[in-house]
Parts: sequence; structure tokens; C-alpha cells
Amino acid sequence: MAEQKKKIMLTGDRPTGRLHIGHYVGSLRQRLELQDDPSYEKVFVMIADAQALTDNFDNPEKVKESVFQVALDYLSVGLDPKKTHMLIQSEVPELHELTVYYMNLVTVSRVQRNPTVKSEIKMRGFAGDSVPVGFFTYPISQASDITAFKATIVPVGEDQEPMLEQCREIVRSFNRTYNCDVLVEPEIYLPPNDACLRLPGTDGQAKMSKSLGNTIYLSDDEETLRKKVMSMFTDPGHLRVEDPGKIEGNTVFTYLDAFCKEDAFEKYLPEYKNLDELKAHYQRGGLGDVKVKKFLFEVLNEFLTPIREKRAYFEAHPEEVIAALTEGTAEARKAAGQTLAEVKHAMQIDYFERWAEEYK
Repeated sequence: MAEQKKKIMLTGDRPTGRLHIGHYVGSLRQRLELQDDPSYEKVFVMIADAQALTDNFDNPEKVKESVFQVALDYLSVGLDPKKTHMLIQSEVPELHELTVYYMNLVTVSRVQRNPTVKSEIKMRGFAGDSVPVGFFTYPISQASDITAFKATIVPVGEDQEPMLEQCREIVRSFNRTYNCDVLVEPEIYLPPNDACLRLPGTDGQAKMSKSLGNTIYLSDDEETLRKKVMSMFTDPGHLRVEDPGKIEGNTVFTYLDAFCKEDAFEKYLPEYKNLDELKAHYQRGGLGDVKVKKFLFEVLNEFLTPIREKRAYFEAHPEEVIAALTEGTAEARKAAGQTLAEVKHAMQIDYFERWAEEYK
């Protein structure tokens, strides 16, 4: 029986600030699962600082600080440097060279049609021709990141599916153009829980976002968490306790769907057996938002407490953070270098190697 081919995972985050619980349910949780899966040959997690610079080019101090903060978040949630290679994008120059080659495979109109690019441009307030070229070509850079490590799986939120599809197009175009099978088509890895596909902001906005100020950070202290939860958006029509309330679009219940465990009711709200009972009571009326929010606070605080404790440890031991990034980046350069060599060979631009063979 043939040995099953092992898989490779690659994902990452733009370092524009600390990570929030939307990042956790959308991708970090899946990374933790996959790093312990023996069928995965390698796991790479990238801090995409070069991509963060596209709209923060005049604020390198922010990006530099964010790189370290994101690394702290990675280690705090449980990413293990012995299992997961954590790397800094700008320290792997092979990625940028691959991006240059892939640019020849993508048209301007194709990038313009990418819905993720369009939504990100709108969110950042770019107008007309003011979009930086580096930001505009983000999908090509992301394809370079993914294919450099021959990733088979990319755990991201569903809003990144257009990026993955464009990456697959680049893979097919390259392999077809150069009559090879050097590049690997990746698959998206989505959270199994629908509530985690795109966690809304605390204000009810469609997406939790640092720029919108509607986030709960993984590093938030207990009092900050309490204030954010108690001010969360619920059902605007639920004005009195006795009024029937709506579950759909109610941010508090969406968060409970994403984070509530079965034993939470026994510990924090024993008058209910499970989340279904709580929802039913809210829907028929007689259950106030304050009580539900207090329960959500306990659920989230229990989740964040061990993360805060690990973060405090690594903040006191920065040398361990730097060592994890140094070792992970070195391993990433090896993998990306091998892919780059294969790409250049397929393109017949590995001149010195070819000449050495031809004229030996």
C-alpha cells in the first residue's frame, strides 16, 4: 500500500496590531489543531510584515512593534515552535522574487475583479488611482507565500477564498506555461462552526476589525473585556426583559455559539442545561440582555485567562520569542529556496547551473 502523501500548512497575519478573538476562531484555532496532526509534514505560520507595509509604509515603527505583538499572540494561544515554524515575511527574500515572476501571469483586470481586494481597498479609504501598487498586487504576493512552501492547506476565514482561488489560477497558469508540476494547488481550511466563519464586531458590524474599533483582543485584561462585553450589540427590538428577542444577528449569541462549552452552564448559569435552552428563553421573552452578557463575559474570560498568563511569561522572556522567530524563519528560507530553484529551472533562468552543465 502506497504511503499517504503528507500535507503542508501555511497561513499568517498582517502585523497591524494585536490579534483578536476573530483571528482565533477564524484561523488560530485551526492552526493549533493542525500542528498536532501527524499527517502534516510541516506547519508554517507567517507574520506578513511586507504586506502590512503597503498601507503603513510611513509608519514602520507600528509594523515593527506589531510583529513582536503578533508573535506574542501566537505563543500565547499555544503555537509551539517545535511543531510550527513561525516566520517573518520580509526576512525570506525568496518570497519577493517569486512574486516578481508571478506578476507576469496575472492581468490588471483580474486583480481588479478580486472581491477581497475591492473590499479591502474600500475599507482603507483608497480612492481612484491612489491604491499603492504593493497593496494592489497583494493576491500575487499571497500566492508567492503559499506556493513557496508548497502548502496544501491554508486555514483562513471565508473572506479569503477569492485570494485562494487566484492563487490556484497562478499555480495552474505557471505549471501549464512551463509544462511542469512544480507548484501545488492549495485548499482552503474553514472553521467547522458556522459562527466562526466571520465573527462580527462587538458593534454588530459584519466583521471584527482593528480599524473599526470593534474588537476583543486576545491580550485584553479582565476589566477591559467586561466593558466591551457589556456594551455589545444585541437585538435593538429587545427593549424590555419581557419582550421576545431575536437570536439571528445578535452578536452576543453569535459569540456564545463560537466560544461556549457544555460545562459553562454548570459553572456560570446553572438554571439552564445548555445554549439551546438559553436561546429559547430569550426568544420567548423574560430574559434580559444584561444576564446573557454577564454569562458571555464569564465564558470569554475563562477562555482568555490562560492566554493572558502565557503572554505575561513570554513578555518577561523576549529572548524566547526572538529565538522562535529566528529558527522558524531559517527553516522557511530553506523550503522557499528549494521552491525558487525549481521555479527558475522550469523557467530556464537558472543560467549559471545550465551553463555549467552545457559547457563542462
